[in-house]
Parts: sequence; structure tokens; C-alpha cells
Amino acid sequence: MLVIYTGGTIGMLRNAETGALEPFDFDHLYRHLPVLESLRCRIDNYSFSPLIDSSDMNPDFWVSLAEVIEESYEKYDGFVVLHGTDTMAYTASVLSFMLENLNKPVILTGSQLPMGMIRSDGRENFITAVEIASAYEDDTPVVPEVAICFENKLLRGNRTTKFNAENFDAFFSGNYPPLAEIGIHIRFNRSFILKPNFRKLKVHKKLETGVMILKLFPGIQPSMVEAMFAIPGLRGIIMETFGSGNAPTHHSFLDALAKAIAKGILVYNVTQCKSGAVEQGLYQTSLRLGQIGVVSGGDITTEAALAKMMFLLGEGYSGEALKVQLTRPLRGEMSQEI
Repeated sequence: MLVIYTGGTIGMLRNAETGALEPFDFDHLYRHLPVLESLRCRIDNYSFSPLIDSSDMNPDFWVSLAEVIEESYEKYDGFVVLHGTDTMAYTASVLSFMLENLNKPVILTGSQLPMGMIRSDGRENFITAVEIASAYEDDTPVVPEVAICFENKLLRGNRTTKFNAENFDAFFSGNYPPLAEIGIHIRFNRSFILKPNFRKLKVHKKLETGVMILKLFPGIQPSMVEAMFAIPGLRGIIMETFGSGNAPTHHSFLDALAKAIAKGILVYNVTQCKSGAVEQGLYQTSLRLGQIGVVSGGDITTEAALAKMMFLLGEGYSGEALKVQLTRPLRGEMSQEI
């Protein structure tokens, strides 16, 4: 296994003399966590320098992370990525698109408390992530996809969102069941796990950054929307709508959307709800969106929608071809083609 430390709470220990939090020394991993020796797998480590707080996560770092996996792919049977929790769902989502034909586990984990603290959830999350990444049957990985291991659950990476800043149970997958439930035993829900295709890994490294998220709220002014659409270099908008994809129906708002779409800006409709899906046309308040060219995101999360749009635009998709790809499951990020 290769453990990749990007930064974040999980990799911190408190200095006994100064009381300050300092990065964990992964070269002495077995001394800190001797139980890992019982997993009967060799664990190597790679730490980014400098480490990055997850709040500073960005597309350039995602490319660097994907390159580390690409360069090490043939040497290791699985990967554990230690990451700050705040943007972990974004990183898991974008890696799922960047790593095409992934046939080995890439398991992200982190913690709410530093590894060196008495009640840290980091030790259990880390140990379980390594155990899952090393789970093979008949020389085939049990979980050959990007997933998040956190607090007794294994979730598909591009189906997750962080929903709690205080509890150890920090991640939620409202529209897809857990890939595994972790108790005394790790019970894999095999019918929900992607199957390996045994093709050669292809790593995509071009991500379009001219993408933004527009969260609708009662009283939003069309002038605000127009100002966002006027940003130079803007290629696409993830529009977080109400309920099943509903938005204000007044003409000035819809006209602002229609003008932007006419200029070639893609508007992708995702719901603000943590569970459920966009169903454009189910109510009068979403019927007009489809008519002016807004693309439905179905049950995709905001994190996965952003990652998918960055990926597809980076790959050169545009126009109708881009719309088709956005409504089609590529890495299990949405339930069905819309």
C-alpha cells in the first residue's frame, strides 16, 4: 500500500514540549500504530511538501495528486490518501473523473481530531482505510474505485458531501448506499461497488477552472445573477436550486439565465437538498429552465457536479456533446442517464 499524506488534521501530533500541533512522521508509522503489522501488507508513504490545508485545495494540487498515483500505480496494490475533511468530497469526486479505468482502491480518509489526541478518530479511520485498500479476493481488489472511509462507513467518493463539522460521523451519501458498513466486521455491499474493467489506467490532467457555483435563495436579484455571468472566462455554472430543481419564475431572472446560455455558458441544475434529485418540469417552477437550455444534474452532488464540469470542459467538450456527457453517469456519480 502507498499512503499519501496531503495535509489536514489526521496527520498532526501534539508536541509534548511546546503543545503545538506538528506533522506526523510517517517514516515511523509502525511505531505509532503497531497494529498495522497484523494486516500483512507493506505500507510505504509519500508526503507532499509543503503540506496543504484542505481549505487551500485547488486544481493544480489535484493534478499533482493524480500524478503521484499515476507514477506509483504499477508498484502498489492500493492507495490511501490522507486529506483534510473540509474539501475531501471535492477531491474524491475529481479524482474519480481524472483516474479513468481505475482498477485499484483509492481510499480517502481523515479525522475530526488530530491523530495524537486521546479521543482521535484518526487512528481507526486510518487503520480501516488501509485494511479496505488491501482487501483482495482472487487477486482482484474488492473496492476498485475512489471512496471515502470515515466513521464506520465506506462511501463512493463522488456521492459524498461533508455535512457535520463537529461529529465524527462527518460525511453523508444521500442518494447512494454505503459501499461497506464497518463494525466488528467490514461488510461490503458488493452489488453497489464498481466492477474492475482491467483496462490500462488513463490519467486526465486538464481541468477547466472557469466554473462557479450559484446558490439560489429567496429574494435573489437578477442583477446579481447577471453580474456573475459577466465574469470574464466563465464557462459554466453549477446552479443550486430548491427542492427538485425549482427556481424563481419571474422573467428577469429567467432572461438572465437565457442570455448567459445563449453566450455559451453552461448552466447545470443541482438540488440544494442532501437527498433527492432534480426533476426539471415536475413543477411549473422548473419547466421553463429546461426550455431555455438549463441542464439537469439528476441526483448528482454539488461537489461531483463541479468536478465533472471541470473535467469535461478540460477535455474539450462543448455544446450538445457537453450536455450529453453531463446527463450520463461516467463514474457512478449519478443514478441514471437523464
